[in-house]
Amino acid sequence: MRVTRITERLSIAAQPNSTDIIQWADQGFTLLINARPDDEEASQPGNACERHTAERAGMAYAFIPVTGTTITKADIRAFQAALSEASGPAVAHCKTGTRALMLFVLGEALDGRMEEDEVIDFGQRHGIDLTAVRRWLERERSSRPRVEGFFDPRTFSIQYLVIDPDTRACAVIDPVLDFDEKSGATSTRSADELLEFIAREELKLQWILDTHPHADHFSAAHYLRSRTGAPTAIGERVIEVQKLWKEIYHWPALATDGSQWDRLFADGERFMIGNLEAEALFSPGHTLASITYLVGDAAFVHDTLFMPDSGSARADFPGGDARRLWRSIQRILALPDQTRLFTGHDYQPEGRAPRWESSVAEQKRVNAHLVGIDEQSYVALRQARDHTLPMPKLILHALQVNIRGGRLPEPETNGKRYLKIPLDVLGGAPW
Repeated sequence: MRVTRITERLSIAAQPNSTDIIQWADQGFTLLINARPDDEEASQPGNACERHTAERAGMAYAFIPVTGTTITKADIRAFQAALSEASGPAVAHCKTGTRALMLFVLGEALDGRMEEDEVIDFGQRHGIDLTAVRRWLERERSSRPRVEGFFDPRTFSIQYLVIDPDTRACAVIDPVLDFDEKSGATSTRSADELLEFIAREELKLQWILDTHPHADHFSAAHYLRSRTGAPTAIGERVIEVQKLWKEIYHWPALATDGSQWDRLFADGERFMIGNLEAEALFSPGHTLASITYLVGDAAFVHDTLFMPDSGSARADFPGGDARRLWRSIQRILALPDQTRLFTGHDYQPEGRAPRWESSVAEQKRVNAHLVGIDEQSYVALRQARDHTLPMPKLILHALQVNIRGGRLPEPETNGKRYLKIPLDVLGGAPW
């Protein structure tokens, strides 16, 4: 099969078969990037087959499935990362090669190595129409706000910076404090990455926002406040979560008035990030206190909707409720179709690269937990699936930190901090 050389490191091609992949390995290609979602056509080999063939031929493999209308910054950065980590030349494909080239060119344009007015000519020199790249860049330029996601592979969580392009004011959403449950070690590496980005981009941090008390990672809200002085905030119903977990932890001294944060948002309450108006939308179901932050055309939906190929979040934690989650999801889907949705986790089904941005229209069209499903069916589906899931490995570690706004336990007389793990209080054991 013909491949088109783009740079010394990258060539593109149309859909290959197994023989083509083996021949590419023989020709010296060291990485295969598959940019095509499964099941576009009955005849395509698919992700699992391509991965198996590439790895047997000695090639590295990356799965970054996109459509022309759903490419996100996460996809572009995943494509760049795969190329940079390759030990030699790479070949990227989709059905015709167009999307593979789009991912490359968008990265070049975003990083300033290619001007927008060069895009069309560049595509024509390689026999590909890149009009869609120009449209993508125009949408990105006009988007309010700017959103940057930071994926944490240990917890599959995404930290966000939401930025007002006019004033350079920004807010952090769901920052992560690193914790290794095997050694008990903590670190601020993930949160420091946010601070470094803020400093490098000369941004002004105005808010540190949590969507809910997380069960799978520690919040870095308190740490970031100590470093920057920016106020912290969460939904006002965190008080209900505090009361619930106060009993579980048998923690008489725990204050259950939300005073660990600087601001508690009511449903529908508005606030400003620079010149951008933001709104807190109550979105319970995953937890009692969950909220969505709506900022311009961007909604940060935490653990309600995941990416469409992952469905929705679980609702079986203490205080969770599948019916409430369904109704919260419907409220989110009532936003305009073009609203960008930024999820709280991505578990990379089928080994694909991490993604975290979708749209209301895309979720309505292809989310497996939503299409053709009514409330009662969803509740039954969600409850049945939740029954098969183990509890998150950090739930008992994390909640005692996160219901206090990300504060670690106070040091004891020996200068060490200790977590308290209650026994036999949760279901989900493997036996």
